Amino acid sequence: MAIIQNLTPFVGVHCETTASGTLLRQLDIKLSEAMMFGLGEGLGFIFWNMKIMDFPFIGGRIKPLSLTKNLARNLKLAFEIKETSSVKKAWRNAQALLDKDIAVGLQLDSYYLEYFGIKLHFAGHFAAMYGYDDDFAYMVDTKPNGGKVKTSLKSLELARNEKGPMAAKNLLYSLQKTGQAFDLSDAIVTAILNNVSDYLNPPIKNIGYKGILKTSVEIKTWFKTSTDVEHEFCTTAMIMEKAGTGGAIFRNMYRDFLKEAYEITKLAPINEAYEQFVEIAELWTDVASLLDGAGKHNDERLVNKASDILVELSNKEYLAMKTLEKIA
Repeated sequence: MAIIQNLTPFVGVHCETTASGTLLRQLDIKLSEAMMFGLGEGLGFIFWNMKIMDFPFIGGRIKPLSLTKNLARNLKLAFEIKETSSVKKAWRNAQALLDKDIAVGLQLDSYYLEYFGIKLHFAGHFAAMYGYDDDFAYMVDTKPNGGKVKTSLKSLELARNEKGPMAAKNLLYSLQKTGQAFDLSDAIVTAILNNVSDYLNPPIKNIGYKGILKTSVEIKTWFKTSTDVEHEFCTTAMIMEKAGTGGAIFRNMYRDFLKEAYEITKLAPINEAYEQFVEIAELWTDVASLLDGAGKHNDERLVNKASDILVELSNKEYLAMKTLEKIA
């Protein structure tokens, strides 16, 4: 048994920033969720469709754990990852750190977590773990998922060891101070420029602003070939607007980061981009609403409207990131 006392859980809506924010609190680093997302160079876009998937996935951030890796680098922290195909070794890895009063971040399939409200296989979920006893693991998850929660050790083992899309091999990570101090203003500029470069130069056409444009075409085909329009489109809308994104497929979160970033740096292009993201975020909420309506009413016209907005969004996001490029 080992339970970290006086742990201050981070209260957030997005799983990875909530988990990493809890680890940062142990290091006495207190940042807003939006600031963590921005410093983690988190803004992205992906349209992902594979035969093994029930239906396409639309995501608005960079790949799992890259956000925390970037965040740690920009805050000059040590970031350690451990993965193993052995469930016994995976448990020993967690125990070793928890026994030293070090909270850990875990990548999980949320389907198996007993406190989780939505029974959906999603292996890119994150939570912090701050203790265990003979029966339960003590966790910190997002505010909608309960904040400080617990799940049985068996369910945790299943969640950590799940295979399939986005899954990791019993992945665990920790953050530690290095003795190096970070300058928040410098870190913000570095993070923005890195995110801009990554976003504007997608390696394939289903990522970044090119991915948004591709999605404008793909959703029309998807609607016509779907075997369960209501489930697929309503679930997609829910993921975009409510499932840990902070609303508007993470654009609300990036908008708020830019506002905070401008207050710290006073760089005019950041404020200009903030104003652009105010409009962008509203349009993403419109897209989610249209997809939800298309699912509920089996209405192809709403899909076509969403498609038109996606074309507009591809251009607006490209221009907003080009605006941010000016801080270099």
